[in-house]
Amino acid sequence: MRIDTISPAEGARTSAKRLGRGIGSGLGKTSGKGHKGQWARSGGGVRPGFEGGQMPLARRIPKRGFNNRFRKEYVIVNLSDLAELPAGTVVDYGFVMENKLAKEVKNNSGLKVLGGGELNVALTVKAAKYSESAKAAIEQAGGTAEVIG
Repeated sequence: MRIDTISPAEGARTSAKRLGRGIGSGLGKTSGKGHKGQWARSGGGVRPGFEGGQMPLARRIPKRGFNNRFRKEYVIVNLSDLAELPAGTVVDYGFVMENKLAKEVKNNSGLKVLGGGELNVALTVKAAKYSESAKAAIEQAGGTAEVIG
């Protein structure tokens, strides 16, 4: 195979429609635009969503809600996810992502540990936030709950 022999697959490329090139082409005279009117003119047509001056649907429907641009989202881990880990393990954001213990969250602000489940293993947990029950359970099992970030 040589560079000068490479071509697209058969039927992958179609030639452009040649408009206004005689009656025999099927697209002569008005070039497929019909007779007169807004759509036949150069630069003709209306912008998307324009409804002829009627109040557009996007403006007729009531708007509700608010999306806070500064909201903090956390990667969430429950104690039940940490229960099977060996004693003395250091659990932090990197460890959780490496072992796929939680789903990745876009624009996350770190790790948050919740108190769902039981923990009987002494672990060192480094997270941005803890629920009260999670912090108590980690310390009761003989581990440490460090707040970072």
